[in-house]
Amino acid sequence: MQTGRTYEVRTYGCQMNAHDSERISGVLEDAGYRQAVDGQAPDLVVFNTCAVRENADNRLYGNLGHLAPVKASTPGMQIAVGGCLAQKDRGEVVRRAPWVDVVFGTHNLGSLPALLERARIEEEAQVEILESLEVFPSTLPTRRESAYAAWVSISVGCNNTCTFCIVPALRGREKDRRPGDILAEIEALVGEGVIEITLLGQNVNAYGVEFGDRGAFADLLRACGSVDGLERVRFTSPHPRDFTDDVIAAMAETPNVMPQLHMPLQSGSDRVLQAMRRSYRADRYLGIIERVRAAMPDAAITTDIIVGFPGETEDDFQGTLDVARAARFASAFTFQYSQRPGTPAATMPGQVPKQVVQERYDRLLALVEDIAWAENQTLVGRTVDVLVAEGEGRKDGATARISGRAADNRLVHVTPSAELPNPRPGDMVTAEVTYAAPHHLVADRMLAVRATRAGDAWQARTSPESPGVLLPMPALRP
Repeated sequence: MQTGRTYEVRTYGCQMNAHDSERISGVLEDAGYRQAVDGQAPDLVVFNTCAVRENADNRLYGNLGHLAPVKASTPGMQIAVGGCLAQKDRGEVVRRAPWVDVVFGTHNLGSLPALLERARIEEEAQVEILESLEVFPSTLPTRRESAYAAWVSISVGCNNTCTFCIVPALRGREKDRRPGDILAEIEALVGEGVIEITLLGQNVNAYGVEFGDRGAFADLLRACGSVDGLERVRFTSPHPRDFTDDVIAAMAETPNVMPQLHMPLQSGSDRVLQAMRRSYRADRYLGIIERVRAAMPDAAITTDIIVGFPGETEDDFQGTLDVARAARFASAFTFQYSQRPGTPAATMPGQVPKQVVQERYDRLLALVEDIAWAENQTLVGRTVDVLVAEGEGRKDGATARISGRAADNRLVHVTPSAELPNPRPGDMVTAEVTYAAPHHLVADRMLAVRATRAGDAWQARTSPESPGVLLPMPALRP
């Protein structure tokens, strides 16, 4: 294979896609590629796509169109398209964009270097879409974007049949990793300086279904508590159907599991939930939140909501508003329903007119923002521990602030103190919240800075002598 070529990965979609992009980067670097520096035209551009949103197709083909003349004037340049949209469209990508060299699916990330080489030698596009998982992605090398935080995939695929979602058709049925393999990866990451991990799965709290252990996810959370040096554990996204009291207890009893829960609601109407094939109802959803807050009073609850699902009436929408008021979400990702070809909902009667969907969406957005702002205002005067994130932070006028996440995952902008050391990304800062906005907090009183191994790892990575970070998969353990 050709070595020394540069690459760029452009990622769309969810955290699972972002995690896959780290694996794609790792596979490419293992094959001799190196990441292009800012401002440098890469020899290879990889699009890791999403098929969930309505504009996914337009966004991809628009970007491919912009690259066509660049490729035509750049000898040897290659373009690859992977991810969920590639899995769905298959040969359609090459038909609409014949200058694409490789199309690969969600199940064969590791094949990319070989497909690129074959496309170069044969001088024709290579399309390889596997129907089932060949190798669990976490067995592939990775190039992590962060020195101090990492995603850990515990399962891939989904066994649910939500009528609005195409992901199960593209990612396949759920495949679970063994707990020993997951913990081995976490321990290896901690050894590299990581202090925060996020457990990933399409339906993360159904973990264990493949090997018949319904208590496996709660057990895994507790096992994370015994990993020395691991300070923060998060997970996404759970399904209300599989949310058990044992998981709530594990969250509350394991000190490094953060008081934060992102649990999709989708709709507050029982009738719409049934049409969506979401196997819970509004009362059950609110009951879970009530039990989580009883066990963890400071827990921040966030969610996903779809507006305008086929057949949704004004009464149904009012049900969603009622649940949002009762749940007091710290934030909500709100979406206007869009027809996705290949899903049952796309052909359902009662498609809601666009102008009605937009009006309801605007009302919902105003409500959830008001609630989030009110919830954030209750934190003014409180002390929070912030894991400093990479980047320049935020400037308000002449004030430059560093940014990071509190334990409950709220975004916090912190004003540095002249009396304290400058924190590095990965270090922990204790500060007092002095102002609240709907989407962030401001802490103008920095009280303490704690240097961490994660900050050391960030400093080592960003030093001029650093060769970059390419991590092999750790040895598996029983």
